[in-house]
Amino acid sequence: MSTTTTRDAPSAPRSRRAALAVDPQALAAEFFGTLALVFFAVGVAIFAKPFVGVLGIALAFGFVLLALVYAIGPVSGCHVNPAVTLGMVLGRRISPLTGVCYWVTQFAGGAAGAALLAWLANSVPFFKAEGRGSFGTDGYGANSLVHISAGGAFLAETILTALLVFVVLCTTHGKGAKGPAGMAIGLSLAVIHLLGIPLTGTSVNPARALGPAIFADNNAMSQVWLFLVAPLAGAVIAVVVHFLTHGLPHQATGEVPPVPASESPAGSAAARADAVEAEERDKRLE
Repeated sequence: MSTTTTRDAPSAPRSRRAALAVDPQALAAEFFGTLALVFFAVGVAIFAKPFVGVLGIALAFGFVLLALVYAIGPVSGCHVNPAVTLGMVLGRRISPLTGVCYWVTQFAGGAAGAALLAWLANSVPFFKAEGRGSFGTDGYGANSLVHISAGGAFLAETILTALLVFVVLCTTHGKGAKGPAGMAIGLSLAVIHLLGIPLTGTSVNPARALGPAIFADNNAMSQVWLFLVAPLAGAVIAVVVHFLTHGLPHQATGEVPPVPASESPAGSAAARADAVEAEERDKRLE
């Protein structure tokens, strides 16, 4: 979710070199953002489901993402989801290098959030006596409330993720969401969970799926592959639909490739330096 600007030709090499750097603050934001999403939203599914039901869990995911969009969106774009990051890479909003770095921090954040939940569960007598069970994981067959098949689960996760990534691509054109865009993203995730929880538990986020599966006592790890692959397939579909409905990205027009301003602080600094140099050059020409 990055703002793009076309630079003057003399400054393009420096800008492209700067784009190879990755903002450590953005990586920290993605780590802690994914951690927060898993800890709070999955935590509601683990500890509060008997009290809030499916609606409460769906709203928890939507509200947590809504808050994160405005909190860390200006820093990293608030992907907190490898599927969203893949959509941004394919949509030419961020570089592949940034995408890979985001993936690493998102999976690490998801695992850290789940580890905190497991630590917390150890202080709850029920979990001590009964074990962690599904521990908020996603699943199909016996691990699904409606016993959906593996094929049906793959289809559901693909379509649900496609909707999420499509909404993100359509509502963000700068560094993070502006105005009501965050509401659209958060509410779409809530609606997705209302449909998806009875079917699969709702992943639409590989980092959210893998983290809890590591600490679950059931067979979640044997099924987690589906919840890693299907959301990524949904992201690809979302990008294709976005291209069809909104046109190809700016870079595909043959113009000088723009450099995402949110790629790194070095990129932002380079942009400011380029602006200063251009201003001084204009003054000399005058």
